[in-house]
Amino acid sequence: MGRGMGGTLLVAALLLTACATQASEDPPPKPPIATADTIPPETGDAPAVDDIKHSDNVKLIANVPLEAPFDGPQAWGTDLAFQGTYAYVGNYEGFTVFDIADPAKPKVLSRTVCLGGQNDISVVGDLLFLSVDSARSDDTCQGQATDPRSPTAWEGIRVFDISDKAKPEYVTSVRTDCGSHTHTVIPGETSVYVYVSSPTSAPDPENCPPPHQNLTIVDVPVQNPKAARVAAKPDVFQERPGAKADSEHTPAGCHDITVYPERKLAAAACFGDGFLLDISDPLLPKTLQVVRDDNFAIWHSATFNNEGTKVVFGDELGGGMAPTCDKNVDSKQGANAIYDIVDGRKLEKHGYFKIPRAQTANENCVAHNGSLIPVPGKDVMVQGWYQGGVSIWDFTDSDKPREIGYFERGPLPDGKPLGGSWSAYYYNGYIYSSDITKGLDVLEITDPLTDPAKAVKMTELNAQSQRSY
Repeated sequence: MGRGMGGTLLVAALLLTACATQASEDPPPKPPIATADTIPPETGDAPAVDDIKHSDNVKLIANVPLEAPFDGPQAWGTDLAFQGTYAYVGNYEGFTVFDIADPAKPKVLSRTVCLGGQNDISVVGDLLFLSVDSARSDDTCQGQATDPRSPTAWEGIRVFDISDKAKPEYVTSVRTDCGSHTHTVIPGETSVYVYVSSPTSAPDPENCPPPHQNLTIVDVPVQNPKAARVAAKPDVFQERPGAKADSEHTPAGCHDITVYPERKLAAAACFGDGFLLDISDPLLPKTLQVVRDDNFAIWHSATFNNEGTKVVFGDELGGGMAPTCDKNVDSKQGANAIYDIVDGRKLEKHGYFKIPRAQTANENCVAHNGSLIPVPGKDVMVQGWYQGGVSIWDFTDSDKPREIGYFERGPLPDGKPLGGSWSAYYYNGYIYSSDITKGLDVLEITDPLTDPAKAVKMTELNAQSQRSY
């Protein structure tokens, strides 16, 4: 099962899904059953197994498949980060560094084996950070999967030196309560603050007792990363509404936090609800508002618009393992919800967006990781939808978002349950998609709406650490 990890990782993923979506004895009202009025029209027949389908304004210009040592059955590709002419792609078994100086011909510079799901990834200067949310026997890259209840079990943040892209070097690690499912970096002149999101990976009453409500902030000194330490554990959850212990809205830690330091704001997608935070003091974030949505099952991700006047929250209905984009699921479920930020401090819900292409019952599909396309004066986003592919959509009108382009493949061979685009981000004129089983895709969109973004040149991109353009 792939270095002894496969079964553990799959069980962890299923446990996470079950924990977040369990039914209650007195559930909240169900959204209306899908009808012809609530399901967007299809754009044609779904592609056949592994076939590619795309809008006229989007084309695939490169693909780099997963290769040894990341060629096992569960060596799944995960998140991406960018820096200069390099792209960094996480994998359940480590990470890859690509030279993307020529986006049409990406070159693999190194593949670093470092076991630990899910290896969510960020880069700041010469430092690379990986999240580990799978109990390991120790903090090294050779540590094996172990029982999370073991007193020696380790989960948390690993730090690498990437000054030599061809030979990344492991520097240190920091253990965090409940591990690190994802993380968010706030770069500074002397330190990088790492916000660790830890919903929990498996039942662990000793090291991570329920309800797993925690936020850990790690301080990594830029000049001495070996001195990285847990600097704060602020309680941002004290103002969240209560919930029944067996409710699908049972409070838990955050899945993802997106920061916008210039605006002194953060948006946190936490299991059960969404938060707007004041991060004027990065070590002491304060809750401004908590919102809920009866259509949401798993508050998964958050993205600000460029002006910091809107937040897109995503719902990972089914935990990424289910076919929630077929005709039987309502258009407001497994979708994005668009909130305007009014008076600078209050969230006001407007429209929903879900891809307008019904997928088959064999394709896991739901809203997942994406980023802004920096179009001046417009709100445009690209987003991965697992086997729903990559969607480019415009939410300038918060009440009437619309898709303007897409790329997708047909179902995986043999009905495999997990695949498609984990993350899709725009970087310096191109869209890069980390496909779970197919590797790195590079897409180009040619459209009058998005073409102005090609003039924007970024030097670094961690999608959950936003800045203005």
